[in-house]
Amino acid sequence: MGQEEQATQQMKVIVFQLFENQFGVDVSQVRSIERVVEITKVPRVPSFVKGVIHLRGAVIPVIDLKERLMLDEQPLTDDSRIILLIVNGYEVGAIVDAASDVVDIPLEAIEPPPQMMAAGVDMKFLRGIAKLSDQLLVLLDLDRVLNTEEIEQIFEGEGLGT
Repeated sequence: MGQEEQATQQMKVIVFQLFENQFGVDVSQVRSIERVVEITKVPRVPSFVKGVIHLRGAVIPVIDLKERLMLDEQPLTDDSRIILLIVNGYEVGAIVDAASDVVDIPLEAIEPPPQMMAAGVDMKFLRGIAKLSDQLLVLLDLDRVLNTEEIEQIFEGEGLGT
């Protein structure tokens, strides 16, 4: 097996933490990881939308990923980060408790999520579960975490346009 063929059988993932659980998203959807900056609240948006930030000349909506995944709230800490994501063609920030690593996961180590999922995360948001040597990693399907209709509602509600 050549290096190129071997590389296509892996998925590069950004690992982040929500409470005690490790989650991952495809690195191709991650633009950057930022410290939490001042978030300006905006009216008439879903409760999981915490507001907007101004970053490098762009106004970007920010969601609380824990609230979106229906997990309990937790105050921000020095380790909290905003992961800038590209979801359905839109740039969106997601607040996480910490961003810790980038890992390559062999595709054969990824399994569909079990029917009964711990941590109370809605199954429709999950891409799969990666079995790593020392942990299980919950992989999110960002296109389902925020669907196009919800994103357009956020951008229209905030007057951000497209």
